[in-house]
Amino acid sequence: MVDDDRATPPADRPLRAHARRNRDALLGAAREAFAAGEADIRVEEIARRAGVGVGTFYRHFPTREAVVEAVYDERVRDMCAHVQTRLATDPPHDALRAFLEQLIQHAVDSRSMAAALKTLMDLGSPVFNRGRETMVDTIGQLMAAGVAAGTIRADITADTVFRAMGGICASHGQPGWEDAARDVVHLLYDGLRHTAPRS
Repeated sequence: MVDDDRATPPADRPLRAHARRNRDALLGAAREAFAAGEADIRVEEIARRAGVGVGTFYRHFPTREAVVEAVYDERVRDMCAHVQTRLATDPPHDALRAFLEQLIQHAVDSRSMAAALKTLMDLGSPVFNRGRETMVDTIGQLMAAGVAAGTIRADITADTVFRAMGGICASHGQPGWEDAARDVVHLLYDGLRHTAPRS
């Protein structure tokens, strides 16, 4: 077990890379635990699964809430990271629809973290504002490409679309929610396409 980021690594492995591996291992262990529904997993168990000591955990994440923030932030960044790849391979309106459906999956995946995320909200964590800005920016890029292609209407903002998605996701956990949410996404998408000039 590696329990100290300050331990001297081999000459061909700089301390920075050594510390990065430990942080990635901690994030991976936490992410897998939350995905499995282990919302109350203890810091000591996250460290054990990552193969590091508790001291190493606290050098990277000063509190348990900090690792929850990092997992949530990573999820949002991963989801939004491939917008240009989508636009390079798919028509912009198809890329937009795929991303809106991905937002529904993001809400589904976040249910296992609901209690931990609520704690962050109560503490006023900035991670949600950052995530919101990232998601709105991604929707904006996809919509702008669709407007330029003449396949998405130009009179609706990305912020409005995100607010609509937030309303859809607010009822997560209700019976049949996921299927209904995807149906509503299709309605929203059809509305964005409705008055666009036909290409």
